Amino acid sequence: MSVAFRRDIDEEHLEPKFEIPIPAGPNLVTPRGLTLIQAKVAELKALVPTLTEEKAQTDAKRELRYWGTRQATAQVVPAPTGETVEIGCTVTCRHNGKERQIGIVGDDEAEPTAGLIAFSAPLARAMMGAEEGEILPFGGKDQAIEILGIAVTPGNY
Repeated sequence: MSVAFRRDIDEEHLEPKFEIPIPAGPNLVTPRGLTLIQAKVAELKALVPTLTEEKAQTDAKRELRYWGTRQATAQVVPAPTGETVEIGCTVTCRHNGKERQIGIVGDDEAEPTAGLIAFSAPLARAMMGAEEGEILPFGGKDQAIEILGIAVTPGNY
């Protein structure tokens, strides 16, 4: 059928709305991450009944399904020891000649602008299990990252 004969209310020509993609692998979180997920679920559960517009309600329900799944699959990691790089640690490292502090957290609590990266990020994966003083390969370079210090992140445990 020609597009000219469609009514404005025909929705078959609209882009389909897919579910929010869930990161691959286990849903490892810090206690802080679990608290953030629980707060988001509670916020959305309170919001959905107040929405009157169908599109806004559909979008909020979609987001609630995502966060509900993340809450149901969350696995709180054990408290890190600070001896090796683990989820829940803050790593002081030298990367590309610059000293940086990076917190390693779960996928949903990552905030790169605040120095928090997900354990699944390539930089975090390169550092996982390393000890203070180690020099690690990354991005095709043999000695790209030097671990200067490892501390348990305050507020996570």
